[in-house]
Amino acid sequence: MAGAVNTDFVHRFEPGAPQNGRPLLLLHGTGGDENDLVPLGRLLAPDAPLLSVRGKVLEGGARRFFRRFAEGMLDEDDLRFRADELADFIAAARDRHGLAAPVALGFSNGANIAAAMLLRRPGVLAGAALFRAMAPFTGSAFAPGEVARTPATHGGPVQALVVSGAMDPMVTPDNRQRLLRDLRAAGVDVRDETVLAGHGLVKADLDIAGPWLAEALKT
Repeated sequence: MAGAVNTDFVHRFEPGAPQNGRPLLLLHGTGGDENDLVPLGRLLAPDAPLLSVRGKVLEGGARRFFRRFAEGMLDEDDLRFRADELADFIAAARDRHGLAAPVALGFSNGANIAAAMLLRRPGVLAGAALFRAMAPFTGSAFAPGEVARTPATHGGPVQALVVSGAMDPMVTPDNRQRLLRDLRAAGVDVRDETVLAGHGLVKADLDIAGPWLAEALKT
């Protein structure tokens, strides 16, 4: 998808304690908005600054971060454009609020765009907790002729937590394995977990994510 990148997103920002601590970037699933994950973010990271973003794409009235052709069939050109657009917004928000590079917490569609940023824009995220994510790209994260960006570092490899549902009808085992393989090939240090659940979140997700985020937000 061609066009100038617009770094304006509807979003919600809540300062942390201390205000300049590493922030948690909240990325909602299909049909959500910038308010959906704030209670979860505050539960899992009580002291972190929260930056929660609303996706710009509408699908039958439901908000998303990028387009898809059908369930499980992503518009990868639009995803590349939207991932870069969101990455540029994060850079602008960091300058505006005086923030460190964030750790993302994404669910479903939000987890997919976070994964796309990990692959396309290394260094934008200091880490990511990805719930019910699928592989964002069937091949390379870069379109023909694009040049991969040089990673920025945050004191070590970027950490990612991937939590999948054992009975998730939307993410096949093969797709999940491709996601893990692509992230690791990009130099991401991945922790892979599966919980007894479908596509929705359950308590086991929170039990895994809480301690992981506590460590990720320290770095």
